[in-house]
Amino acid sequence: MIQLQIDAAVAEIALDAPEKLNALSLDALGELDAAYAEAEAAGVRALVLRGEGRAFCAGRDIAGVDPATDDVSGYLGAVEALMRRMAAFPAPTFAAVHGACLGVGLGLAIATDVVYVAETAKVGSPFANLGALLDSGGHALLYERLGAHRALDLIYTGELLTGAEAVAAGLFSRVVDAGEVLDFTRERALRVASGPTQAFLASKRLIDKLRDERLWRVVADETRGQAELRDTADYREGFAAFGEKRPPVFTGS
Repeated sequence: MIQLQIDAAVAEIALDAPEKLNALSLDALGELDAAYAEAEAAGVRALVLRGEGRAFCAGRDIAGVDPATDDVSGYLGAVEALMRRMAAFPAPTFAAVHGACLGVGLGLAIATDVVYVAETAKVGSPFANLGALLDSGGHALLYERLGAHRALDLIYTGELLTGAEAVAAGLFSRVVDAGEVLDFTRERALRVASGPTQAFLASKRLIDKLRDERLWRVVADETRGQAELRDTADYREGFAAFGEKRPPVFTGS
């Protein structure tokens, strides 16, 4: 489900499972990690990440996942490893975000240098409907950009921000018309690839040093918290309701 193309020193990676809004299984995470490794080995000077179909990435593919046997720590460990590879990629990286950008999809955006968002994109934490924990660095992003009250408001309610609202709140780089976001992102990546990329990487390393201590600590804490929630009745109910396509009935236990 992961496609990689390299042209004119720019790599383009596409999440290509539009029938499930590019939700990522453990195997898909491995494919995505391998695509970044291949692009790095090719020595590209910029990289674009995008999603096929109606969404960028709707998060984890939980179809068929049984909470009783789910290795959530293993899955989120793979997410963290992928995010670290993405953040350390030795060239400027760009994401073109449209449609759903949720959960792990939000983590992919967090780990990308520059994110251009369609005005109609949907960004945030849908975990209130699953009895689960926002993961993939989402707490760090929402708290840092929105403050405690707004971050918890979005987490508690499960309400999503539009792309325009997310950019206005400082979550991402720039809002673009939905029909133009991919072309806009490709043009910017191509322009940057022809620039002084060693100087850009020096800036990237400085920015990474400023943000990394908080981000990776929160990612690790999210993984531990998700593993603890896996044993709650509400977590099991959230997954069951998702699979049965019905509203969940939570008991607070």
